[in-house]
Amino acid sequence: MVTTTAPERQLLEEMLDAQRRAVAALLDDVDETEARERLVPSLTTVLGLVRHATFVELVWFHARVDSVARRDLGLPDTVDESFLLGDDDTVDSVRAAYLAACERSRAIAVEHELDEEWDWHRARVSLRFIYAHMIAELARHAGHGDILVEQLRARRPQRSRG
Repeated sequence: MVTTTAPERQLLEEMLDAQRRAVAALLDDVDETEARERLVPSLTTVLGLVRHATFVELVWFHARVDSVARRDLGLPDTVDESFLLGDDDTVDSVRAAYLAACERSRAIAVEHELDEEWDWHRARVSLRFIYAHMIAELARHAGHGDILVEQLRARRPQRSRG
């Protein structure tokens, strides 16, 4: 449960973690085939969404805040590529990579103040902005994923009652 009255930082961190949990939970009730199934014209799949969320964690916290080079993180050049799946990507491996990225992001963020700033394109961003951006981005993708999972469940054979 997210605290509704707390100091700003605690509130932001708890809201972000709630969205992180929602993204990870997308993989709870899908099998390997369902996780890769494309139900929309884009590259979006349930597994791809979680892989993309890992990319987002790496870009914002690991690369931007912690100053690790994108190439050292193995990040693709484009956002679209972050949805692509390799043959070795599984529900378990993608979930584990995502949870590990989130854990490292938390460890990075705790070392910085909300008002601390980093370069972003031709502007500056604060940790406060990064938290807000991540909350919005992960909430949007969790919602996309919820719809995909709902569609996948609806396609499953109905079990007879009786």
